[in-house]
Amino acid sequence: MKAVILAGGLGTRLRPFTEVIPKPLLPLGGKAIIEHQIFTLRDAGVSEVFLATNYKSDLIEAFVGDGSKFGLPVRISREDVPLGTAGPLRLLAKSLDTPFLVMNGDILTNVSFRKFYTFALQQKSILTVATKIITTPFRFGNVTVDDSSAIVSVEEKPDFKLEVVAGLYCMDPQIFEFIPEGSYFGMDSLIKKLLSERKRIARFLIEDYWLDIGQVEDYGKAREIYAKTFGTDDKG
Repeated sequence: MKAVILAGGLGTRLRPFTEVIPKPLLPLGGKAIIEHQIFTLRDAGVSEVFLATNYKSDLIEAFVGDGSKFGLPVRISREDVPLGTAGPLRLLAKSLDTPFLVMNGDILTNVSFRKFYTFALQQKSILTVATKIITTPFRFGNVTVDDSSAIVSVEEKPDFKLEVVAGLYCMDPQIFEFIPEGSYFGMDSLIKKLLSERKRIARFLIEDYWLDIGQVEDYGKAREIYAKTFGTDDKG
């Protein structure tokens, strides 16, 4: 089982932290975010990890090395120009000849990657997308009126529940037929293209802890709850 970590983003929403350090190298619980991800993938049975990099790639490459300190090979795939979230995968087509995992470099989760991978293989889909239900409180009361403009009910500060793409995917090598070479191509564009071609996309609902560390407040939250949710350290 192989995995790709998308680690090439600019991290603009995490500035000023990312003006000096690329997002995957931000510290969390005594290790960089990307260390936590690699260790989790290793413990799930991943045999090789590819890092798709662009922004401050030299720093990531120097930090990760060849992966020997993680106990599995780690390969760097560097983009000459930004290719989005799906475009970088096309550079790895020759190395990914069996179903593989893809994860964003800014998510923290304790979902079972092995369970996700097994589920995806059973679906026999070209793409399996992990999703997460997010509950967001609303600041205002929701008013319902009848045809006469009379208020019939007020729901005080209702919660919104949205099912979102969680930045974790399992892909069959056939996926490369749908990713253009050398072009900026986002994961959303890939999903839309598959749907337009009537290709089945499977969905895996994450019921475990999941956090997108995409903004400054998310990073602060992750640092606060890391020890409680994941323990004080990873296995080295």
